[in-house]
Amino acid sequence: MSTGEIVRTAFDRVQRERDADMMEWEGWYWPNHFGDPVAEHNAVRNDVGVWDESPLRKWDFRGPDALAAADRIFTNDMAALEVGQVRYAPFCDENGKMVGDGTVFKFADDHAWVITALDSDLDHFHDVVGDLDVEIEPITERLPHLQLQGPRSREVLSSLTEVGVEGLRYFRFWPEQISVGGSPCWVSRTGYSGELGYEIFCAPDHAEELWATLTGAGARAYGLAAVETLRIESGLIFIGYDYFQHETDPFDMSLDKVIRLEKGDFNARAALDQTAKDPPHRMVTLEVDGSEVPEYGAAVTRDGGAAGTLTSPCESPTLGAVIGLAVLETRFADKGTEVEVAVGDGTARARVADFPIYDPEKTRPRA
Repeated sequence: MSTGEIVRTAFDRVQRERDADMMEWEGWYWPNHFGDPVAEHNAVRNDVGVWDESPLRKWDFRGPDALAAADRIFTNDMAALEVGQVRYAPFCDENGKMVGDGTVFKFADDHAWVITALDSDLDHFHDVVGDLDVEIEPITERLPHLQLQGPRSREVLSSLTEVGVEGLRYFRFWPEQISVGGSPCWVSRTGYSGELGYEIFCAPDHAEELWATLTGAGARAYGLAAVETLRIESGLIFIGYDYFQHETDPFDMSLDKVIRLEKGDFNARAALDQTAKDPPHRMVTLEVDGSEVPEYGAAVTRDGGAAGTLTSPCESPTLGAVIGLAVLETRFADKGTEVEVAVGDGTARARVADFPIYDPEKTRPRA
């Protein structure tokens, strides 16, 4: 990767041709919106959208200890992955504080992909697995990818390939490439929207062709502005907003289901074993009264005393209300609890709602 210059993805040119408003994050250009973030949000909720998520960092793990390395890094049971399966989890420092989160794709006993957010994650990986027989190679620029998300995503993808898309289960992928409209791609049934969806990976030379294929089939381009409202509605966390490196405990994010304390030893296990007995904070969704959206990081209080932090607020296009992800003291995290949120020079009343507030049973992505 070049230093000092903002990196453009393999989809950059075709997105700019659609008048994409681009923004920089962690050294890469990302699409922010294509003119109407609310319409883009609604396309994902009700139809089908396509998002360039190429800047997420991809790491190729190869060697006899490839899966053992992933298992030691992440809190979830990566050693038990089946070929063609994906699992999500946080990864933590020795004190049990989050360094990041991501997904692991198992291709074979000696080969996996790991997808995370930051270049610096590689240093952490090496620190944790330095004694294992594994080679970790950055492949981000060699593996651009798109998210195809929305209730019509299966229909669209099925129309573009001869492979039986309906047979691909949730959090599974095809280890062998398939043709998507003539482009060789890897496809996984994963996403970051709270809807039925897929992630599609290709070589840079096929990127523009793949983009034309998906948008030509009816997928609406969307960007980070829509991603933000989609993820908040769906209870999906984001580094630097909801959690902070070496500060946030994964139990603060209510990630209990992907912290497997019963598996073999992994980085941070001892610290997390202690926290698990009585987590002091939990992540919730708050419904906020009024029409003014609080600031990120707004204080949450209860009867004038500190109760937590509103980490990610928004005006929800789906619900037509102000909502937000919040980390609250456990004693205030029960559904229905009334709190106050700092807004402007005052406060607004709020209450703890379902987490996530949209499709809390996650029936839509599992459909």
